[in-house]
Amino acid sequence: MTDPVKLAVVYYSSTGTNTEVARTLAESAEKAGAEVRLRRVAELAPDAAIESNPAWAANHRATAELAVATPEDIEWADAVIFGSPTRFGNVASQLKQFIDTLGGLWAQGKLADKVYSGFASSATRHGGQESTLLALYNSFHHFGGIVVAPGYTDPAKFADGNPYGTSHVDAQGANPVGDETRTAARVQAERVVGIARKLKAGAAL
Repeated sequence: MTDPVKLAVVYYSSTGTNTEVARTLAESAEKAGAEVRLRRVAELAPDAAIESNPAWAANHRATAELAVATPEDIEWADAVIFGSPTRFGNVASQLKQFIDTLGGLWAQGKLADKVYSGFASSATRHGGQESTLLALYNSFHHFGGIVVAPGYTDPAKFADGNPYGTSHVDAQGANPVGDETRTAARVQAERVVGIARKLKAGAAL
């Protein structure tokens, strides 16, 4: 038997949507037998901006005790799921800043041959979720990583309809994370853990 898959779920969330999805991914991965580190990236916005939005301020306080991601978490992991809200169809600056700190590991080849996947959220249905995930996946190609998207590998994926990764439309807070998104997150977590387990077992031969 190989050691359990080590999975890092690393995300940014302002108003809490991605926090909910990240927790579901982490819980589902643990149920699938993985050892999981759930990590938020550091907030870059000033306190005045955070306090101007009640939902942002509430999530900021609610996750204050959650460990902040470090490059060591990525080095430790066999697989990483990154999460970001959509910002003009792209990755949020907070998550991008963290990814940019991984240059040292990249230069040493320590980001290669890991499994990577992603999730996203937006305020509107056509708010750039797919372009955000594809932009995120560009970094994984540079890492030399193995991109594992959920695809349409489970009947549940025809309900949420996003083969690139779990995504959620929060409708400016009017649409909380529900069963459809949680099911998509479970499918993604199980697929990432399953593929990473096969790769890890093969490498141990």
